[in-house]
Amino acid sequence: MCILFVVVGAILGGILGQLLSGVEALAGLMPYLVTTYPVFDTSPITVNLYVIRLTIGLAFAPNLMSILGIVAALLLFRRY
Repeated sequence: MCILFVVVGAILGGILGQLLSGVEALAGLMPYLVTTYPVFDTSPITVNLYVIRLTIGLAFAPNLMSILGIVAALLLFRRY
């Protein structure tokens, strides 16, 4: 359940950051909040099973708004 809270918090934080990036009152602050910081990035691996071709890759590049969303989600989880 905690992992679900963290993932949803990260997604909602990222979405909120993208929505707030158009607000002119926050124009000086938003470039710092929505810049992504790549933590890791694996190149995609393709498995050809002759009927299905499966490509799997994983990248984690959070921005500060998604990290704030994770923190908020963890605080909500502790209250839950």
